[in-house]
Amino acid sequence: MTTEINPNAATAAVAPQPNTKRRLALLILLAVIVAASIAWAAWYLLVARWHEATDDAYVQGNVVAITPQTSGTVVSIAAEDGMKVAAGQVLVQLDPNDAKVAYEQAVANLAGTVRQVRGLYSAVDVGQADLAVRQVAVQQARADVQRRQGLVAGGAVSAEELNHARDQLASAEAALSSARGNLSRNRALVDATSVGNQPQVKAAAAQLRQAYLNLQRSAIVAPVSGHVAKRSVQLGQRVQPGATLMTVIPLEQVWVEANFKETQLATMRIGQPVELHADLYGDDIRFDGHVASLGLGTGSAFSLLPAQNASGNWIKIVQRVPVRIELDARQLAGHPLRLGLSMHADVTIRDQSGAALASASSGKPVLSTDAYARQLSDADALIDAVIGDNLAGGRG
Repeated sequence: MTTEINPNAATAAVAPQPNTKRRLALLILLAVIVAASIAWAAWYLLVARWHEATDDAYVQGNVVAITPQTSGTVVSIAAEDGMKVAAGQVLVQLDPNDAKVAYEQAVANLAGTVRQVRGLYSAVDVGQADLAVRQVAVQQARADVQRRQGLVAGGAVSAEELNHARDQLASAEAALSSARGNLSRNRALVDATSVGNQPQVKAAAAQLRQAYLNLQRSAIVAPVSGHVAKRSVQLGQRVQPGATLMTVIPLEQVWVEANFKETQLATMRIGQPVELHADLYGDDIRFDGHVASLGLGTGSAFSLLPAQNASGNWIKIVQRVPVRIELDARQLAGHPLRLGLSMHADVTIRDQSGAALASASSGKPVLSTDAYARQLSDADALIDAVIGDNLAGGRG
């Protein structure tokens, strides 16, 4: 008898059961999930929980407005948008003719005042000499009266002659009183002063100082070094004090203003390191910075129209607070940033030793310029020269 073999039965015996495949797939998936969870937990505990990041960050900087200090007509423009300028460099020149005329008048006025004051000192000297003469005249007249009074009784001198002597004494005494008054009046104008600090001279010097400053201010200079932006001034334009002609931006002083959610600020402190990336350069260029200050209010709190949170249709929105981040100056020199560029900021919050609010100010100015300091010193030197030239050996 021949036995037939069923091929399907043999295949069924060799092939694994479907439930076994499914169980194996589930075990692999479970292992992957567990491994991913452990990796994520380790990453969070070791790395993520010590970082707060945001891409709501932008480059900010000082925008120095160039404004005239006196009115005038623009006759020259020495800077264009994008140009690099140095502190003290002339950017715009106004017509100086009117200022020159006023300056020359002030010089002449100071010179004339110095000579007039010299005359006052001379009048004091003359008055003292005249007073001495008047005193001698009074003494002589008084002696004449006394001498004649003794001779009238003996008839050697007439009463009329005695009366004339008395009249001369009265006249001499009146002249002496007038001389004393004139001397006191002249002394009052120059007592305890020299020509340089006499009130009339100081008033004329102040006029010259103002005229000199107005002449110098016809040349509008840059208060800081930086790059020119937003030039709006044109040749022939009549400008007034306070009008913005252009701006200068010192790009080496820029910072980043990162707007973090209020829920991210609990452990943020001043001085914590920050890693930044600019969209301009991509992730290949890294900027290092540190937290300089934490904002004292949300953007909506300082807006022109603050949110009405007490209204009936209030909806809770997570607010953002600006955080100022200072950048490394050397990195800025190699990869300059422009105002308004988008940045990504990642703050490392592991170090909690810093303060949440800035400490007291050191008392030093945050920003300052000496671009105008020389104008006043030059004006004082000019005043001293004018006074010296018109003293001519008189009192200093």
